[in-house]
Amino acid sequence: MCCFFLALVLLGPRIVGAFWWLFQPGLWNLTFNSWPIVWWLWPVAGLIFLPWTTLMYVLVAPGGVVGWDWLWLGLAVFADVASYTGGYGRKRVPGYTGY
Repeated sequence: MCCFFLALVLLGPRIVGAFWWLFQPGLWNLTFNSWPIVWWLWPVAGLIFLPWTTLMYVLVAPGGVVGWDWLWLGLAVFADVASYTGGYGRKRVPGYTGY
């Protein structure tokens, strides 16, 4: 069960992003088409390295990133960073055996 949950957390946003891109390419084009580099490079790199941030950016960017949108993007960045560094704190707990 733990392995299933880990796979869901790590692969879930990437799979959702890939399917969302396949089923609504217009929204993704609207979001990333104004970038000067190859327009598909940013979303692919985002889904690989920062999937939560990429998904949130696709939600908020077409209308312009203003106001509370920065909070949502910050929370998404925090979720991505936490997914990479999530197990650091428990290794420092004295007597923790890793069950």
